[in-house]
Amino acid sequence: MWETLTGAWGSLLEPLGDPVTLAIPAFVVFLGLEWFAARKLEEAEIHDGRAHPPTAGYEYRDARASISMGLVSIATTAFWKALALIGYSAIWVYLAPWHLPANAWYTWVILLVGIDLLYYTYHRMAHRIRLIWATHQAHHSSEYFNFSTALRQKWNNSGEILMWIPLPLIGIPPWMVFVGFSVSLVYQFFVHTERVGKLPRPIEFIFNTPSHHRVHHGCDPEYLDRNYGGILIVWDRMFGTFRAEKQRPTYGLTKPVGTHDIWKLQTHEYAAIGRDFRSTSSWRERAGYVFGPPGWAPSSAGQGHQKVDPASAIDRHESHRLR
Repeated sequence: MWETLTGAWGSLLEPLGDPVTLAIPAFVVFLGLEWFAARKLEEAEIHDGRAHPPTAGYEYRDARASISMGLVSIATTAFWKALALIGYSAIWVYLAPWHLPANAWYTWVILLVGIDLLYYTYHRMAHRIRLIWATHQAHHSSEYFNFSTALRQKWNNSGEILMWIPLPLIGIPPWMVFVGFSVSLVYQFFVHTERVGKLPRPIEFIFNTPSHHRVHHGCDPEYLDRNYGGILIVWDRMFGTFRAEKQRPTYGLTKPVGTHDIWKLQTHEYAAIGRDFRSTSSWRERAGYVFGPPGWAPSSAGQGHQKVDPASAIDRHESHRLR
């Protein structure tokens, strides 16, 4: 057991063993290139006398908040991974019916497909269960969509840690679980951009693309709660959550937070849950406020689950439409 723990721990902490760590220079380069290109395109539009689209590029305070949340998430993720490593190692040693070889190609296929399916499942839960949404909503809080938005990560990874348990349980070495999820994160960084249009149909059919993920970040009524896939979009097609991009989305939350304070961005939904929980003495209603969909309300207080006022979303979208 101790050898398993120390071996997995070494794999986790070895700087060059994490695909996310390896990809950081690429993240910086691509973010810088996109920022530079956005500034040049904005200058050209201004010089041409045309209207400046407010969500076309970067806004300094927004990007700073996104990058800051990403930097803090490095530390918080390391904490959650350390806890997970202990549990995964115990599961792998004592409960897994077999141990899949790390040097076999099929182990990596099982890992990546399993990671992606579990990511889809967790991601969908994060949009449908308010307590989990509270951990995820910070990622959706930006009204811009660019590479810095990809860095706007949550600080509470506890739900994901629990969701990955089936992987060591079927015999995948614990260190591979972390590598697999890091590969998924690296891939997903590159789908956070407006600078790439639709790709060839076979790619759009199988993989999550910038077009598909723009839909996911849209708060327009027709785009809400769609396209949960990480690397593959086939899960959304299979389970009825796919929506193609028809028009440029309006990005952000249906109820904007109105701050660039990273602590408030991360915690405001937890505070809102607490207020709603204390507002009623009914345990059934309290359960609804905590475990119901975001926007849930008792039927006597309104129309039940209502995430957005469609008219409001349409008004916001008009100012960001494609020319």
